[in-house]
Amino acid sequence: MSLSQDIKRKTAELGFDLSGVTDAAPIDAEQAKAFARWLEAGFAGDMGYMGRNLQKRLSPATLLEGAQSVIVVGLNYTPPKLLEGHTSATPTGKVANYALYEDYHGFVKRRLRDLVASLESLIDVEFKFKICVDSAPLAERALAARAGLGFVGRNHMLINPELGCQIFLGEIVTSLKLEPDEPIAADCSDCRKCMDACPTGALRGDGQFDARRCVNYLTIEHKGPIGPELAAKIADRLFGCDECVLVCPYQKDAPACTNEQFKFHDDRGNLDLKEILNMDAEMFGATFGDSPIKRVGLEGLKRNARICLANEERRC
Repeated sequence: MSLSQDIKRKTAELGFDLSGVTDAAPIDAEQAKAFARWLEAGFAGDMGYMGRNLQKRLSPATLLEGAQSVIVVGLNYTPPKLLEGHTSATPTGKVANYALYEDYHGFVKRRLRDLVASLESLIDVEFKFKICVDSAPLAERALAARAGLGFVGRNHMLINPELGCQIFLGEIVTSLKLEPDEPIAADCSDCRKCMDACPTGALRGDGQFDARRCVNYLTIEHKGPIGPELAAKIADRLFGCDECVLVCPYQKDAPACTNEQFKFHDDRGNLDLKEILNMDAEMFGATFGDSPIKRVGLEGLKRNARICLANEERRC
């Protein structure tokens, strides 16, 4: 069994649904140019960090001296079907599927450390490594596609034909020279369902993604007020949005996450808006301390709740 095969076996034991290997070469020149054009057009909005350390983002070898390979892992976060058909007597706001689980960053990082420890016990050669879980300037979707985990679709998500596009990613940049995997032969063909489903037109007809209009960006990354046009289109989405994911044909029959160690909160799919508005900092921390929802902060969540309530009142 090759070392790459050992890695795949161990990643499966650690609870990852996907794993692959690619080299540490820079991402494709056309992809790099497209990313530069995206930044120049201002589509990143307030996410100035996307343009920082650009060379590192485009070339994983710059993150680690002597880097030769990148191990990429994927964790399916499709929730169980029990969330469908929610009803409530009080106004509620929807929470995106990824935030129904514990914060994935720590979960994935701990298991990647376990993978490194396993590699250290398997081989006698010393090697360098850097673990990245959305914490380093890395074009992780492009690398995941190159490592054979899936392809980047029109919704700008990594899509795996079997698991769909609700997949958390993590990487290990390493000095080990590993046998790379081949990219898969799949694409969106002529499907445009995600573009048609986007409530704000963030998925543009020219293929560009205008993050400034994306509900995920508006309700999570954007820190200021939200204008009336976009606020109305947020509807009842309190934290994030899944529209471009849920309509994807590859997502239709995707299996639910089966990792029992990955903590799932079945009571967070729809949150009481008035309870959110009455929260203090202590209650917010106690309720969402282990959740991605903490990223937006209490005031950001209250801003979103007020928007959802105003939209609900307009519907009535």
